[in-house]
Amino acid sequence: MTLNIPDAPVRRTISVWIAAVTAVVVTAVVLALTQTRAHAATPVDLGENAVTYGVLGGQSVTNTGPSVVSGNLGVSPGSTVIGFPPGTVLGTIHQGDAHAAQAQADLTAAYNDAAGQAPNDNLTGQDLGGLTLTPGVYKFDSSAQLTGDLTLDAEGDPNAVWVFQIGSTLTTASDSNVNLINGASPCNVFWQVGSSATLGTGTDFVGTIMALTSITLNTDADINGRALARNASVTMDTNDIDLGSCGTATTGGTTGATTAGTDGGTTGATDGGITGATDGGITGATDGGITGATDGGITGATDGGITGATDGGLLGGLIGGVDGGVPGDHDHGKPDGYDHGKPYGHDHDGKPEEHGDDGGYDDEPRKDDGYDSARS
Repeated sequence: MTLNIPDAPVRRTISVWIAAVTAVVVTAVVLALTQTRAHAATPVDLGENAVTYGVLGGQSVTNTGPSVVSGNLGVSPGSTVIGFPPGTVLGTIHQGDAHAAQAQADLTAAYNDAAGQAPNDNLTGQDLGGLTLTPGVYKFDSSAQLTGDLTLDAEGDPNAVWVFQIGSTLTTASDSNVNLINGASPCNVFWQVGSSATLGTGTDFVGTIMALTSITLNTDADINGRALARNASVTMDTNDIDLGSCGTATTGGTTGATTAGTDGGTTGATDGGITGATDGGITGATDGGITGATDGGITGATDGGITGATDGGLLGGLIGGVDGGVPGDHDHGKPDGYDHGKPYGHDHDGKPEEHGDDGGYDDEPRKDDGYDSARS
């Protein structure tokens, strides 16, 4: 006798089993995606001060060759800065001052922020060269190496963020590169380094390096970002450190170099100022007479004269003058002898009109004895 068992219940059982397996798989995928999003990298806040620095050291910053640093350069708690010039700082140099100290405090907070983010992937033992990484937090338990090209792919998201957590050292081989594609921004790439970072010769690097101890930039190693060292030194050799749009110097720029400057400023200046000036000023000036004066005479005057003047003179002051001159003028009030409030480290505020309305002369009528009527 042949049993005839309907196959419909079997099919129903198989269908229910497939549906259950599918639901489990879908749930696992959703949970994985949710976890990944929960661990997405977040921008690291560099604070009001540290964000303005292209280079920041703990004990010193030393340079060889014609390096260029956009933004500020600073040291704290140390104060040693060597090699500028021949290096150029397009912001301000802060040597052991309050601004640099606050930048270091900002850097410490940013370093801890980056170190505390939950990682998406552990790359310990892998060379970054040859990888293409989407936004996320990438962890190295010990050292990290870049040999060749690393590509960071924003996948069309201009706000995409990468955080690299490196337990000890970061080292790049010569001529290595970090490449950005599909809208990736150098402002959103952060390297938290547990000891020291060393960029090999000719490396083109991207992002903000935050090293616990030191940073060494070998010859022609350039950074589209920052080199910030907490406790030790930054060592440079013919490097370009370019903040681009990632930070602007709020201290020591054009505004603030003009007002209340020590030398060549407009208001309250010591030398060459207009109001309340000591030498060469118009109102209330101590020196600045016109004829026959020991100080402020026209010919051969010591202070405020026109020809051969030392302070505030028109010809002697404009052409390589010590105070108040324009071309080649150096501000000796700065620790390194340069005023970095203007590009290329020179103070261009000491223009002729700052020495008087008509190029250094006082518009007030002169007395018969040749002295400036502004004097008593």
